[in-house]
Formats: sequence, C-alpha cells, structure tokens
Amino acid sequence: MALDVITSDSLHNCRHGFFTRVGGASSGVFHGLNCGQGSSDQSQAVAINRSRVAAHFGSPVTQLHTVFQHHSADVHVITSPHAAEDRTRADAMVTNVKGAVLGILTADCQPVLFSDPEAGVIGAAHAGWRGAMAGVLENTITQMEKLGAVRQNITAIIGPSISQENYEVGQEFLEEFMDHDAENARFFAGGSTPQKYQFDLPSFGLKLLRDAGVGHAEWTRHCTYTDPERFFSYRRSCHHNEADYGRLISAITL
Repeated sequence: MALDVITSDSLHNCRHGFFTRVGGASSGVFHGLNCGQGSSDQSQAVAINRSRVAAHFGSPVTQLHTVFQHHSADVHVITSPHAAEDRTRADAMVTNVKGAVLGILTADCQPVLFSDPEAGVIGAAHAGWRGAMAGVLENTITQMEKLGAVRQNITAIIGPSISQENYEVGQEFLEEFMDHDAENARFFAGGSTPQKYQFDLPSFGLKLLRDAGVGHAEWTRHCTYTDPERFFSYRRSCHHNEADYGRLISAITL
C-alpha cells in the first residue's frame, strides 16, 4: 500500500511530509506506519517503516535523523547528512546540510516543520503543551537564525494534532497556563463537566509562532484523535485501554 503523505502548499520550496499511518508494515495496535523506536512494536517493522519514509525522499534510512524526545525546549543542530546511532535528547532539530532528513514523532502533540528557502535552513519540532510552553518553537527559530535564516522569511506549518474538541483537561492544567500568562485563557473552552476544559493546542502553537515573528504560520487542520484510519493518537489509545500506541512521523529535507 502506498504511503499517505500530507503536504502544505506554503512549503512548496521544500521537500516535506506529514506522514499518516497508511502504508506501513506494523500490525495490531500499531497497524500501519509506526515509526516510534520507543514503542513496543517489533523493531523490524519499525525499521521497515522508517526506511519507507526515507525512500519517499529518495534517501537511505541512514540519513533520517530523529531525536530522543522528552517534552523539552532543547534543539539539536544537525551538521552531517548521516544520522548518529545514539539519538540526542532534544525535541527539535535544525540544519542547513543537504541530504539530512529531519523527522519528528508525534501522536497528538504538534509536529511543526520550518523552512527559510532563501537561506537554505530547515527545522522540525515536537511541540506538546509542555515543550511549547517551555519555548521549543522559539528556540527552533533562534537556532535557525544562527545558521543564517531570517525569521521573517521562515514558514512554519503545524501538522496533524489533537483538536480542541477532543482535548479535555482539568483545573490544574488550566491554572498552570494561567500562571504562565493570563492571556492563555483564550485557548480554553468549557468542558463536559465543571472544572473540565477543552484546550486548543494548535491555536496555542500558532500564537507562539506568530508572536515569534515568523513570516507565515498555519495548521493543516487534521485532528489525530478523530481519524483512526489515518492517525495514531495517544489520548484515543488511553480511552480505548490499549497497551501502547503508534507514532506518526513528520519529516523535512533540503
């Protein structure tokens, strides 16, 4: 089965893709294109899936870079087209090296792909609520600037993420955002019961990107929770009492 890849016209000058779960070798709860090396899926199936992603870009899998994501604001600068065997602990990558494919794994959190085509600098970030609040998006832009990018020339696209109507949170979650910035109240709507709220993660990410001064930012408007045929979802797997869940990959290369 062919891979199902979402692209953005706004990144027309850069090879990229938000890959769905369609077209992979995994089975069971991981059915499809699970690229999560940290999942309990069979390692051979994950390796096949990652090879298919690299092949989509005409690259060997040895040039597909991923990091050990831990909901931080840390950004790793890629200086070689060839990926190291030991993954660096970080939640974003930037590079100006041709041939390097930057891959970010998500399953409800925001995958964000960045490009300044004039400078020849790209980036990819994993931005869950914790990493976004900590500054992973702003740090990615700053590191791109250090490689020659101009933030007004950067396009940033948020890929498939959990939508507000499917992201219910509690009072403590709301209070943490309010303590950080009272204006964050606009990203919350009333939930199903008192002291439950619906959080708008993509709108929060867009606000941070626009405040950081990028030239263009948008969300593809795909919800990971509501479309199990195309997307893995951590929250959906919890609601269904599944033992584990697959990870989607979003990737970009010069």
